[in-house]
Amino acid sequence: MPEIQGTVEAILFQNEENGYVVAYIKDKSDKVTIVGTIPYINEGQSLKLTGQWVVHPQFGEQFKVESCEELLPTSIVGIEKYLASGVISGIGPVTAKKIIEKFGEQTLEILDNDIERLREIEGIGEKKIEIIFESYSRQREVKNIMVFLQTYGVTPNQCVKIYKRFGATSINVVKENPYVLSEEIAGIGFKTADKIARSLGIEINSPFRIQSGVNFIINEFCALGNTYMPLDKLLKEGKSILGVSEEDINKNIYDGTVDGRIKVEIIDGEQCVFTIPYYYCELSVTKKILTLALTNYENLNINVEQEICDFEKDKNIKFAPSQIEAIKGAVENGIEVITGGPGTGKTTIINCIIDIFENAGMRVFMAAPTGRAAKRMTEATGRESKTIHRLLELGYAEDDSMDFVKDEGSPLECDVVIIDEASMIDIMLMNSLLKAVGLGTRVIIVGDVDQLPSVGPGNVLRDIIESKCIKVVRLKDIFRQAQESMIVVNAHKINNGEMPLLNEKNKDFYFINNDDNNQIMKTVIDLVNKRLPKFNKEWNKLRHIQVLTPMRKGTLGVLNLNKELQAILNPKANFKNEKQFRELIFRTGDKVMQIKNNYSLKWTRVAGDGDNEGIGVFNGDVGYIDEIDEENDTISVVFDEERKVVYENMYLDELDLAYAITIHKSQGSEFPVVIMPAFMGPPLLMNKNLLYTGITRAKQLVVLVGSIKAVHFMIKNNRSFERYSGLKWRIKSIIDSDIFKEDTSVKEVN
Repeated sequence: MPEIQGTVEAILFQNEENGYVVAYIKDKSDKVTIVGTIPYINEGQSLKLTGQWVVHPQFGEQFKVESCEELLPTSIVGIEKYLASGVISGIGPVTAKKIIEKFGEQTLEILDNDIERLREIEGIGEKKIEIIFESYSRQREVKNIMVFLQTYGVTPNQCVKIYKRFGATSINVVKENPYVLSEEIAGIGFKTADKIARSLGIEINSPFRIQSGVNFIINEFCALGNTYMPLDKLLKEGKSILGVSEEDINKNIYDGTVDGRIKVEIIDGEQCVFTIPYYYCELSVTKKILTLALTNYENLNINVEQEICDFEKDKNIKFAPSQIEAIKGAVENGIEVITGGPGTGKTTIINCIIDIFENAGMRVFMAAPTGRAAKRMTEATGRESKTIHRLLELGYAEDDSMDFVKDEGSPLECDVVIIDEASMIDIMLMNSLLKAVGLGTRVIIVGDVDQLPSVGPGNVLRDIIESKCIKVVRLKDIFRQAQESMIVVNAHKINNGEMPLLNEKNKDFYFINNDDNNQIMKTVIDLVNKRLPKFNKEWNKLRHIQVLTPMRKGTLGVLNLNKELQAILNPKANFKNEKQFRELIFRTGDKVMQIKNNYSLKWTRVAGDGDNEGIGVFNGDVGYIDEIDEENDTISVVFDEERKVVYENMYLDELDLAYAITIHKSQGSEFPVVIMPAFMGPPLLMNKNLLYTGITRAKQLVVLVGSIKAVHFMIKNNRSFERYSGLKWRIKSIIDSDIFKEDTSVKEVN
């Protein structure tokens, strides 16, 4: 890796918050522009830098710093220049000369070990010594931390995060238990912490290592959508990853349960290991679901049949029996699930339910998991709908962590809560939502159970339905208007295991046959860039057309498609700023997606009514890069055409290009046009649910490009990754228990 040494001549820009710097350094006889994270850099410092040479379109050649080491001067002249540069607050040229005259070559040793001796110099009193000591100590701390950690592959950005979290104790904390980094610092995983630990001589069977490794393995397993890990799988993975005996792992699992860090429980006859958050979330959701299902709600003085009749007359429609059942159930029950595919009238039912409750003087709140889904709900009902996070009023807790304001102590002030796109809700979010529902409030859960489950852990909607403890209405009738759409017709055919009708004249569902992945890719790009915008001039190639694909890697995966589409749809230009982050190039105008929940990122509203600012950007939010500010080293993104978020360098690993996105990430969104490559891939991934979810994201047009064999395979393939979730088991085990049956008369409803 390229390396340069030199003295800092001038600092052009310095961000105190994240340590990002643009500066000139004199390398031998040349002046070099350096950019990167270098906390507490000062003019006059001698530095040894490693990194990469890059060419900025506007500012030319620069050295992008990846690691930094301060080179302290050894000669009396060098030490005096170093101190006179202002690198230490309280010491200028005059004071530097006095210090050198007094202590000579011992100066730096005095500053390190006996700074109180500066009193011996005329003009340096108690106040000045405090300023000098604080400045020198802070720089020495950060320098030592960076030198110590960078040798283990920890990036400067991560060093700043570690210092902010642990301060002067950072090195001692890491030396005592480096595994704390994987638990406390975003972006540092178990493998990095393990590398540091092994270098420090920590034994392979150290309890710190095994317990951290067990947590890492469970969390990785839960990142796939599970809420727990079967013990036999954990032991097998533990032996493979940690290289220790099953006996050692079992002992540390036992110690973890005693310390309250993990929980072992028998689920449906199998020993399972939970991390504490998911364990208590499942318990809490189980309790609240049963409470809502079994509470006797006051009988509302509503003539439901007359209300339905009035609504039908007003809207000139006729409800199907299943729709009427759903509407009546919402009034009669404390909690109800309404599930059905596209074109089955879920939105019409919601509108009727809202009218009935509002006519009775009741207050109705509506929410959905994502901003796009909430916006669609608002447009469909003409009433305000919020994201669940906004409904629960995400804010700062007393310890500055993020938490919801609405909970058991401050419940939602409404009579009815309607939640749409419920298939996307994971166990953590469902727990937060139900905690904020007061007794007496009705809950109506609406979603398509046949779509892919939530990105986050749990299988909440399916578990609630299959527990058979609450009222569930399944909508299967497709209504006349929806029958005209081949998107709707084919979605139901695919869900029933049947081949879709392809290339019907003047319809909205097309298939382009091709078995070569490179040709499929070229066709997809041509459709986005030329053919579809030409076919319908109202379709903007960036805003209205979305490529969905099953995978991240490969020719037809997200990573490659985004690279190819970016080059065509938003090419490099002199007037567009760019920023490289790892393997990605972000460019002004790029379509991007937030790929993890961040509860602390602040946003400001671009225009319109509502709150002018807020916090929280969430997994799956899509936006466009509005500005790349090189001076402040930030990227500004506008989400949903209304919320502007400024990303500092440390948060860029949460952004990805979004010209193409995975079908999993598309959940809860709708796009005018969806293009999907169809190709053979891993059987556990290429299944019916994936294809069904992808095509139901489209409102006006679906184009499948690829192999008819792959389409047929996906439709006939019901295999998928098994999700390990205990919610259904918990609910059923209580409902089926002898004690419960003796005390409660419960009917199975479905």
